[in-house]
Order: sequence, then C-alpha cells, then structure tokens
Amino acid sequence: MDATLASRMLAASTEITKAALSSEDPEDVLPLVVRRAAELAEADLGVVTVRADDGRLTVEAAYGAPTATGPLADPVGTVLSSRSAAARVARSGVPVVVDDLIDDPLTAPYVPASLRVYGPFAVAPFGTNERRLGALAVYRRRGANSFNRVAVDVLTSFAAQAGLALVLAEGSTARQRIAVYQERERIARDLHDVIVQRLYAAGVQLDVLQRRVSGGLESADAERLTETVEQIDQAIAEVRATARTLRAPDPDTSEQAPALDDSMRSEVQIAGELLGRPPKLEIDGDLSDVPVQVADHARAALREALSNIVRHSGARTVLVRVRRSSSGLRLQVVDDGCGIPRDVSKRGLRNLEERAVAAGGRCAVASSPDSGTTVTWEVPLPT
Repeated sequence: MDATLASRMLAASTEITKAALSSEDPEDVLPLVVRRAAELAEADLGVVTVRADDGRLTVEAAYGAPTATGPLADPVGTVLSSRSAAARVARSGVPVVVDDLIDDPLTAPYVPASLRVYGPFAVAPFGTNERRLGALAVYRRRGANSFNRVAVDVLTSFAAQAGLALVLAEGSTARQRIAVYQERERIARDLHDVIVQRLYAAGVQLDVLQRRVSGGLESADAERLTETVEQIDQAIAEVRATARTLRAPDPDTSEQAPALDDSMRSEVQIAGELLGRPPKLEIDGDLSDVPVQVADHARAALREALSNIVRHSGARTVLVRVRRSSSGLRLQVVDDGCGIPRDVSKRGLRNLEERAVAAGGRCAVASSPDSGTTVTWEVPLPT
C-alpha cells in the first residue's frame, strides 16, 4: 500500500475513533464514516448500512462525492434485501467487489432504483467478528474504472477499524449511562430517605406546636404558622415528585417497587420518634413485586395516616398492618387515641381516598373519641 494512502487511512481511522468516543450517540458518527470511506476508495458514492435482526439492511448514512452522477434520490432509509450482496457480506464477513452492479448476477437482482446509475461496486463488513453492525459500500459511476485490490483492502481495513471504534464507543456510552442512572438513584434515595423525612418531622412538630399554643397566638401569627406547615407539605410533595423523576429515566419502562417493606419500617420508625413510643408493624406477604406506582401510593398513605395520629390523636398505642395477598395490597392503621377532631382539616383524609381511587381501590376511615381511629386502605394488584 502506498505510504500516503496508508497515512490517510490512519488519519481517518483516528478521526472516527475520537468522534465516536466523544459523541453521546455513536451512530451520529456514521455520516463521517461513509464520507471518509468514499474519499479513501476514490468513490463517487459511499453508503453505510446497518443490519436488522431479520437479516435485512437499512441505509443509515450516505455521501455523494462532487464527482457523483447528477442529483440522485437520497438513499438513506432504503431497505436492502437479506439476499443482497451487502447483506451477505454483513453475515459472512467476506468483502465483495464487482465490475458492474447491473450486469453482475451477484448484485443485479437486488440493486435499488436509486443506485442503478452506478457500475463498479465494493462492499466490506462493518463492525467486528463478535458484533457485525452491517456493511460499508462504495460505488463509482458507470464506465469508471473498477475497484482494484488496493482500494478493496483499504475499504476493508477502514471498515473494520471504524466499526471497532463504534462498538467500543457504544460500550463506553452504555457504561456512562449506567453511571448516570446510579447517581440519579443515589440522589433520589437521599432526597426521599433524608430530606423528605426531615421536612416531614419539622412539619409535624410545627403542627403540634400550633395546636398547643393556638389559643395564645394572634390570628395573623396563627395564619402564618398554618401557611408554613402547608408550604412544608408542598415542598415534600415536590421533592417526592423529583425523586420519582430521577428514578424513572424511561417513564414507559415497567419497574418494580424498591424495598417497600423497608420504606414501611422507616415511616413507622419516624412516627415512633415523634410519638415517643414505636408503633407496632405487622407485614404479611412479599412486597417485593408491588408495582412502583402502587408502592408510591401505599407509602404516601401510610405517612398520611401516621401523620394524623402524631398531630391529633394523643394515642398510646398504634398498630400498622400491611398484607399482600394474591388479589391486592391492604394497609390498616389502628390507634387508641381521641379520634379525628371535628375542627381538623380533612385534606389528609381526602389525600388518602384520592390515592386509593387512583390505584383502583378504596379507603375507609372509622373514628370516635372512645375507640380511636382505624384507617383501612386497600388496592388491587395485577395478577
């Protein structure tokens, strides 16, 4: 191989490698790959095709040199037959060269209309032996010189090196994405397990303080304190929404709820610290396969029920039962307090009911000054 040509091929391969490794999507480099291939092979047209699972190839990028024959229909998007020369090369890994696309029986039956103005044709496998991405083809106008052995060798070597660069770049990009998702998961976990819990505890303590000193506050100060508690509740809702977004890079992906039983224990522990005595928790059944949305509703429902107990009930004992059956999830929170006071906002109870309805279930609240309060929250689960 001529030293100048070898130097050009090395420079082109280096350029492709740098571009692929620096791109968020390695496939964005395909137009550059096909342009450099056409230049190295002194071709009028370069085409890179990517193989599908059924063996057919789709033209993903093309480059027409200034010497190309007239304005042509854009071949990008053209689907080649699984029996075409390019498809056979993509499968076998063996390059093919012909003098004329139209006359050679190897290629004639499978030439798309947009490529019938070309004659000499060479195609090399694109990718690696382990990961065959497709094929890289070059064309010259009809009547031009055929591709000699040197041109085919250059095309084959360049296609292999460029394909390897893209395969390595895909692996690097995948690792980077995994690292990003892991970091997002860590941030979401910190937001939920630390920030939300601290905000929740602060809101509960302010609410308790408000009830204790409600008679000694001027109306303006009481309103400000109530507004502060509501702002904390709103901040909690926004942080939870942010955490859910961070944990769901693909909203359409079906995920499983992360450690719902641990979340339940954490909520009970926080309530115990605020009550001065730990509620009793009973979990019956496996919660690991509860869908994410249902698990989010269940966590929020438990938090709301325990929040009402801490704020209003004065209960001495609290029992939390969580039961996972074949048909659904049932959450029951029982306390022996004074019941739900009439002057207390029913917003929290509405939230419980709305979450149950959103999950296709129901919520029932039984409360009296004599027997305390029982909240029963249950939703169906997909079989």
